[in-house]
Amino acid sequence: MSAIPAGDQENFSEVARPSDSRRDPDTLRTRLEQWLATKVPGGTPVVTEVHEPDANGMSSETILFDAVWDDEHHPLVARVAPTETAIPVFPSYDLHQQFTVMNRLFELGAAPVPRVYWSEPDPEPLGAPFFVMERAAGRIPPDVMPYNFGSWVTEGTDADRTLMERESVAVLGALHAIAEPATTFPFLLSPGCGTSAGETFRAHVQAQRAYYEWTTRTGPRSPLVERGFDWIEQRLPDDPSPAVFCWGDARIGNIVYDGFRPRAVLDWEMATLGPREMDLGWMVFLHRFFEDIASVAGLDGLPDFLRIDEAAATYHALTGHAPIDLPYYVVYAALRHATIMLRIQTRAIHFGQAAPPDDPDDMILHRSSLEAMLDDTYWERLR
Repeated sequence: MSAIPAGDQENFSEVARPSDSRRDPDTLRTRLEQWLATKVPGGTPVVTEVHEPDANGMSSETILFDAVWDDEHHPLVARVAPTETAIPVFPSYDLHQQFTVMNRLFELGAAPVPRVYWSEPDPEPLGAPFFVMERAAGRIPPDVMPYNFGSWVTEGTDADRTLMERESVAVLGALHAIAEPATTFPFLLSPGCGTSAGETFRAHVQAQRAYYEWTTRTGPRSPLVERGFDWIEQRLPDDPSPAVFCWGDARIGNIVYDGFRPRAVLDWEMATLGPREMDLGWMVFLHRFFEDIASVAGLDGLPDFLRIDEAAATYHALTGHAPIDLPYYVVYAALRHATIMLRIQTRAIHFGQAAPPDDPDDMILHRSSLEAMLDDTYWERLR
């Protein structure tokens, strides 16, 4: 998960970075080369071009590197779990589970997922568990500055973005169509939980409540987040339809595009089972998050992209399923994101990169949007 707010753009990539500090490239190259030598049969690998992306994610750490073995060039990515001293965004990082999810999706052909090579549970080589996957070539909508502030996405035509929206929503439809997801991904089902959309969603909300309680052990409580959970729980849907496989972090900033078509789908740490609207609501909200920032900044943004009604209609046309109560799931996405932002700002304060506000709700960068959603006035102001 790596959505980046607009405030203090110069330093935010460092606030978000889960590692204690940037790793030394030469040391990384040596360690990766030594480790690869134990994985590549019949050859001596050579590692080159090791670096970290400028805007690393807010959860696991990303290392980009190139390797050569058997006279073939391999552009690779290592995803590394953060250490406790980095004040991680999430309480646990099951990188092997992410590896397993990606490997099964790759085998199923359900989405354009990069090939995964190895999962390494031993922290010795890089200081923490990690896995290695292929690096897909293409363009990713940037978070810094947000893609709707001015980027290759805004430079495209309306037809380009219509294609981009349709094909991105189609990725969700393909993932949600995976047969028997509880059998294919049994480890994503909460213990004792049923397999209906309603049951899995209730379990998901409970887990998010627990995450909020974890974040407040070292940071302030948020009246707004608590109000949001009450709002969500008072309106829990009773959806008896089968739960589907959900990407979890379904947003265009986690897709590598070839032109305006998805080429590779990234970041599977939030994969789960649940209602399909949970993915679609997250995709719509994460765009709204950036749109609201653009509006405050006086920028044009992309107001006609990923609009809630159009996204729902596109999903219906592609899958035959008409999303049910999608605004509710957008509110849930905003609430989940608020909890994550609360944790991120707690990290920033810990590292001296921000001062604690008088009102802890001011740590939530989309506070006014979430308040309007809970007051049922948000969508009216967009018409």
